[in-house]
Amino acid sequence: MAKRTNHTIGLDIGTSKVTCIVGGPSDEGVLQVLGIGEAESRGLRKGVIVNPDAAVEAIKRAVEEAERMSGVQAEEVTINLAGSHIMGFNGQAIVAVAGRDREITADDVRRAIDSACAIQLPAGREIVDRLPQEFIVDDQDGINDPVSMTGARLAVKVHIVTSPVTARQNAINAVNRAGLIVADMILEQLAAAEATLTEDDKEYGSALVDIGAETTGLCVYQRGAVQHTAVFPLGGSHFTNDIAFGLRTPIPEAERIKRSVGCASSASLSDAQRGEMVEVPSVGGRAPRQLSRQILCDILQPRAEEVLMHVSDEIRDSGWNRQLSSGVVLTGGGALLNGMVETAEQVFDAPVRVGYPERDRFGGLIEDIQSPSWAAAAGLALVSQRAHALEQRTGSAKRGGSGRLTHFVSKFRNRFSGSIS
Repeated sequence: MAKRTNHTIGLDIGTSKVTCIVGGPSDEGVLQVLGIGEAESRGLRKGVIVNPDAAVEAIKRAVEEAERMSGVQAEEVTINLAGSHIMGFNGQAIVAVAGRDREITADDVRRAIDSACAIQLPAGREIVDRLPQEFIVDDQDGINDPVSMTGARLAVKVHIVTSPVTARQNAINAVNRAGLIVADMILEQLAAAEATLTEDDKEYGSALVDIGAETTGLCVYQRGAVQHTAVFPLGGSHFTNDIAFGLRTPIPEAERIKRSVGCASSASLSDAQRGEMVEVPSVGGRAPRQLSRQILCDILQPRAEEVLMHVSDEIRDSGWNRQLSSGVVLTGGGALLNGMVETAEQVFDAPVRVGYPERDRFGGLIEDIQSPSWAAAAGLALVSQRAHALEQRTGSAKRGGSGRLTHFVSKFRNRFSGSIS
């Protein structure tokens, strides 16, 4: 296949499905979706690779499908960082501005960020991402880019994401064995946020809840920056297991029933729908049974409330529950379950919507990725394209002697903002 320059590839390695998006730049300044691929995922538990051989095969199938559709040969990919082992917390630090004229440089910013992240981690863990929230020059806060400003003290607040070294390295090794190079690794819910949240959502306060197969990720935005992240060991497979156990039916049939007629909110069903009968295959060669959708809803709704209550409690404990003016956005395959929005609105007591890749950021095969289950892969490709464009702009700025942020600083701040043109 012919190679294409400037193309970017987002690879979402999920517990139940691997999705891949090949994108490239366009004259309109959006990410042109050139090809997509998906494959049933094997070899993962709660977002972590436990069977490398099976995971490699799933990655190969998804990437090859996207390659065939796009005519692009994949080389470097941006992948998701997932798993209930991931932890995020906030740090801050203050440094003295080093220059004699007190003009803040990229080196000052570097020292401030390094100081904020100079923490003692448990053995076997590492920092995998550092996301500046704001800079403070002397007593002036709310600054995004302090370079070239004048001041005596520079403070920074940073959100720090950590992961076990082995979990991250196993994911990279699996991608390498599939014949690919990992260009970057982004926390899954942050990638989904980049594809689905608007700038107003990030500025005025919102929570993105990414409901995967075995984990649910949370990220809270306020004032244009990530304020809090968390991952919970609950997801869509728990709904499927509840159906299989409660209705005595095989797992594949439970998954089919969940997707076709499942509902997580009794209030969203009409009287006729509650009484609608569903055929439930039995195990052991026994004859199938007929059960109402209301019984199915009585199984799914408590689980939905449990998953969402874990998220709601986390938001409340972190102190952001009264600062989500833009509400809550649901992404991931679990957001496709009927009634999730209605139940989430009751649990969060806030506006809730399902997050789809924003149409003003994508072109090409946009209709094929209009699903919350494609949000993370779309966001990974988008972040990769922005980083590539940023490197080009930063290189030009360095050659021109501009005072803009160096790549070291801008890769943290601008990776998650701005256009890709």
